[in-house]
Amino acid sequence: MKRLSQEKQLVRAIYFNTLPSQELQHLPGITWHKANLLDVYDVEEMMRGVQEVYHCAAIVSFDKNDQAQLFHFNTEATANVVNAALNEKVRKLLFVSSVASLGRAATGKEITEETEWEDSKANSVYAQSKYYAEMEVWRGIAEGLNAVIINPGIILGEGNWEKGSARLIKTADKEFPFYTEGINAWVDVEDVAEIAVTLMKSDVENERFIVSAGNFAYKDIFTLMAKALGKKPPHIKAGKWLTGLVWRMNALKKIVTHNKTTITKETAATAQKKVYYNNKKLLETLTNFTYTPLEHTIERMAKSYAQQKSM
Repeated sequence: MKRLSQEKQLVRAIYFNTLPSQELQHLPGITWHKANLLDVYDVEEMMRGVQEVYHCAAIVSFDKNDQAQLFHFNTEATANVVNAALNEKVRKLLFVSSVASLGRAATGKEITEETEWEDSKANSVYAQSKYYAEMEVWRGIAEGLNAVIINPGIILGEGNWEKGSARLIKTADKEFPFYTEGINAWVDVEDVAEIAVTLMKSDVENERFIVSAGNFAYKDIFTLMAKALGKKPPHIKAGKWLTGLVWRMNALKKIVTHNKTTITKETAATAQKKVYYNNKKLLETLTNFTYTPLEHTIERMAKSYAQQKSM
């Protein structure tokens, strides 16, 4: 929203139940509207008169118990947005997907935008839901929609420290001692916003782009976070047996406390996998763009986290 506000355009932003922070509520040019993307009439009303659409809404969960909800919302909401965009003949739709939608079946082999989805136990239910959602966008493209898809890696940035990848820095603050040797793609949230706006304004259409500052080990990311917070970095290697024990303990804790947990069977498995994503296509398309070094991203996150923690 901050990046769109800088464009000095009128933006119709949607929220479901909870309004965003006061800072976001008062951004120039942004008006907030309560809507349910599963309600066709709500979506049609919100889309009326709109020229450009950024579809970023999705449920993110790596808990298999949320499978039905993930499939229902992520797919159906996207189908409703695509249909309304076609009806309103919007100029362009930008869909924020995920590298997860590219699949993880080819472990050890570099994944590109041309990699075809393969059903595999290595794919999380979240990955499957994003793949099905992305198929709705491709269906819209086949029906005449001008759209661009971006597939970000794990997005890092300031936010709700209790949810999503922002919660990782809270884990580092607690000096979580374990690390895995898994590798994944990572990217700064501000880079994702910049890329989305730039692609929206460009002549690029009907393409997808992996959005990643690079492939980094989870251990390296947690070590950077710990050091930025002045905490002890992870130092105990967690193999499959140990991570299996940890996710089972967290599953038991969830049953007792009814609280969501960061470490599930799926996240534990993902943290062991070494998956490499090729980010060249985006850099060759947006030749003036440079990714923010993750060291700078994490330093910014740590500073914001420390400030909020001291309040």
